[in-house]
Amino acid sequence: MNLRSFALAPALALAFALTSAMPAMAEKIPLNEVSRYLNTVRSAVADFTQVNADGSVGTGKVYIQRPNRVRFEYKGDGTLVVASAGQVTVKDGKSNTGPQVYPLSKTPLSIILAENVKLGKANVIAHSEVKNSTVVTAQDPAHPEYGNIQMVFTANPTQLRQWIVTDDSGKKTTVILGELQTGVQIPSSTFTSP
Repeated sequence: MNLRSFALAPALALAFALTSAMPAMAEKIPLNEVSRYLNTVRSAVADFTQVNADGSVGTGKVYIQRPNRVRFEYKGDGTLVVASAGQVTVKDGKSNTGPQVYPLSKTPLSIILAENVKLGKANVIAHSEVKNSTVVTAQDPAHPEYGNIQMVFTANPTQLRQWIVTDDSGKKTTVILGELQTGVQIPSSTFTSP
């Protein structure tokens, strides 16, 4: 599995509730509402399922503390991804090599983990309604080469259901989010790099 995909997949790092119920009719959620929603999530914990570009599937738990902190613990193989102090650190549980480190600012994580998420014309490259969901694709306008994040939301209330990260090499990683617990206390040590 591409470790760079691990570093980009947590973009999302903002994990939110996944339910099987979908509204019968949905309208496109305005960008200011999507931004408001993301800004209300200061801390969260959720289970996730990740589908990688090579078709492999992983599961685990994500911890979010905005701004700029997220931890993905992958079940089974000891893989860990932590964003903190401006860096994303990826520890591959199957490898004997040390962790890989990337600047947070060079991943789509930086868009949604920012102190103030402000989605608009500058960083949104697509905004549409697809199958009763709102799909927002965002990237760093100054550095589109860093890849992008496509977030899928449902309405009433607005909730993030999944995201797809396209990394700098064009590989896609999908993260499907489980039930979100928001407003939780998360110890600072959770975000210590491996």
